[in-house]
Amino acid sequence: MGWTETTTSLQSRSVRPTVRLSVAFFLSSCSPVTTRPDFPPFPQATSVVLMARRERVIPILATLVAAESLRVRRASPVDGYLETDWYDTRTHRSFRDGAYVPDLAHAVKLRCWADPYVPSETILTIEAAYRPRYDPSRTERDLEAAVPEGHDGYALAAKLLAQVKEKFATRPRASAPSGP
Repeated sequence: MGWTETTTSLQSRSVRPTVRLSVAFFLSSCSPVTTRPDFPPFPQATSVVLMARRERVIPILATLVAAESLRVRRASPVDGYLETDWYDTRTHRSFRDGAYVPDLAHAVKLRCWADPYVPSETILTIEAAYRPRYDPSRTERDLEAAVPEGHDGYALAAKLLAQVKEKFATRPRASAPSGP
């Protein structure tokens, strides 16, 4: 009897570290950390279906944004997200902190979501937002609004969307049925 008690206690001791290690590995592999914000794009944001995976779209978009003199704040091909710093469309300068933007009416922030659609296709949404006023007691998103169509930020977002469409094929639209 003494032998089985010793064997059982040795086996349970050797199993415990394995179970602990397995649980620790499982918890570390499921990371809830993402670069995406916890809010969706504005409904007025422009979008297109691209014939490419989102892992390919975001790096290309980052180079196009940088070529327009915008500074990329966050970009993650894995998460399918890109965000710029605040950008003054008149002076063509980027500002890391929105508190120091001299002209709120002409400063925009671009956010891009690349969401998987079907295999090898991505829905790219580009949002251009501005802040009509500055209030440090509220969150940045609470003060933002979608830029109107005549705004320079809207034109910038449309230009980037057109450049991305040139780089990647877009989903063909169904042709209208011909007459009788």
